[in-house]
Amino acid sequence: MTGPAQSVELDGLQMAVIKNRLETIVRAMTNALLRAGRSGVLNIARDFSCSILTGDSELLAFAESIPVHVMSGPDLQATSMKRLHPVLRRGDAFLHNSPYDGNSHAADWSVLMPVIDDAGVHRFTVFAKAHQADCGNAIATTYDTAARDVYQEGALIFPCTKIQDAYALNPDVVRMIRERIRVPDQAAGDFLALVGAVRVGERRMLEMLDEYGPERLDAFARRWFDYSEQRMIEAIRRLPAGTWTQRNQHDPTPVVPKGVDLSVSLTVDPEDATIDVDLRHNPNSLDCGLNLTEACARSAAMVGVFNSIGPGVPPNAGSYRRLRVHLREDCCVGIPVHPHSCSAATTDLLDRTANATLRCFAEAQEGAGMAEFAYCIGAGSSVVSGKDPRTGRAFVNQLFLGFTGGAGAPQADGWLGAYCIGGAGMLMRDSVEVDELRQPLRVVQQRLVPDTEGAGRFCGAPAAMVEFGPAGCSLEVNYTADGTHNPPKGVRGGLDGAGARQEIRRTDGTIEALPNVGRLVLNDGETLIARSCGGGGYGPPWERDPEAVRRNVQDGWISRHRATTVYGVVLDASGAVNRQETNAARQRFARRRQTITAREGA
Repeated sequence: MTGPAQSVELDGLQMAVIKNRLETIVRAMTNALLRAGRSGVLNIARDFSCSILTGDSELLAFAESIPVHVMSGPDLQATSMKRLHPVLRRGDAFLHNSPYDGNSHAADWSVLMPVIDDAGVHRFTVFAKAHQADCGNAIATTYDTAARDVYQEGALIFPCTKIQDAYALNPDVVRMIRERIRVPDQAAGDFLALVGAVRVGERRMLEMLDEYGPERLDAFARRWFDYSEQRMIEAIRRLPAGTWTQRNQHDPTPVVPKGVDLSVSLTVDPEDATIDVDLRHNPNSLDCGLNLTEACARSAAMVGVFNSIGPGVPPNAGSYRRLRVHLREDCCVGIPVHPHSCSAATTDLLDRTANATLRCFAEAQEGAGMAEFAYCIGAGSSVVSGKDPRTGRAFVNQLFLGFTGGAGAPQADGWLGAYCIGGAGMLMRDSVEVDELRQPLRVVQQRLVPDTEGAGRFCGAPAAMVEFGPAGCSLEVNYTADGTHNPPKGVRGGLDGAGARQEIRRTDGTIEALPNVGRLVLNDGETLIARSCGGGGYGPPWERDPEAVRRNVQDGWISRHRATTVYGVVLDASGAVNRQETNAARQRFARRRQTITAREGA
């Protein structure tokens, strides 16, 4: 940027004030979505994100948002808005969910609104994205991994469609939504909540423009980006130089019976202060809904990088200058070509790609990277649908029950509420009571499952189990539980987390195993038992603090047997650590590992 913005001087205090003011605006947008949204996906799980971009489509600010929504995507969508609508006016707004032009997947509806100043100049873009409980798919799920193309998927696609002119909403769009969605009132309400969120953002940004002036805000953006780039440079220069490659394997599905073998290559150049993530050596686009969109492929790599380089690097257009993600067209983790379906783009292969990126960093250097997060989207996060006998009306909602997901890190155990790497703990667990009020649903039990954590110096989160079923009706359930066959991996000697598992309990009490991909109808009296993955562990288990192991036993997270046989921690009758026997057990573990390493080297 040239001109007056370069001559404006801002000190550190002014920078901090403007930065926090922008984040406050994003939070105001978020609050509008949370309070106005009608579906449980929005006002319980908070599966939405808001952000602010410059007029040049550079990501400037986001707060408490879901990484897969905002790391990449808003910039691509804002760019397409300017390309498809070269003349922007105050009061315009656009609905954009096209997987082929910058969006994540079709179930994530984005509304973009340009912020036009009094001189008619496009200064910023405010952006809100929200996952829909129902997006018009041919079946009642927003993750149709079996759809052979976008036509069979059936989702409503709005390729940056103008929905508002001079603040007047186009009623035709609302009618389209109501005609196609199984829960029209809920869908229309969620759509209007998105529009309300960007209106809040635009109004607040216009107030900032009046108060600070465009030159001062432009100067802030340039200095903020430069600062973020410098922090990224410093982080990269603490890493070793080299190239590392990791592979990952998505579980088999009925459409892809051999699964999907993925490859991620990471190159770090500390001298040039750049990171390259190469995703081009992967299979071509698949004839199913597992393909990533361009935004999701980029986000997968970026999430892996920012989770690995340590805190203190703001993720925005400035720090992105030092990160290059290499994609190719017609690749399942690249740039999709119409009409390939990208229905599950925010979950399955994205998780696999991001987790492989974490393992590249972990291989590069002790103290870097992480183990693998749990894989989604398990049966505890099923999309449920049917007809509510209490009202006679259709219902559709995604549940967020029975998950943990956190990965072991270099200095901390896995976070219980992480869910998955793309969600990063920003998705909220459902309230059982609210779920039972909103749907004819009964939750029988929820609990952590002992001995399912990825054991390590720092452990992955233990798996969670939930059991639920219909109340007085039948319930259609759709899920894809990746991680059932290929569970989350540990790193640097850490062990893998437990795999996902799903079962049905029949009315006579018998329990039957279910496949990792399911579409089933639960009859009244039947229940679905779903176990999520446990997170992978970081570092050898026998290096874990014995007191931490003792506490895990005391809390019921691991058994005494696992404490002894996996961690080498021996507890006495009172539950205290027997130091002498523990030291002896751990020495045996270390000698055994040295022998194995020597044999592998030979």
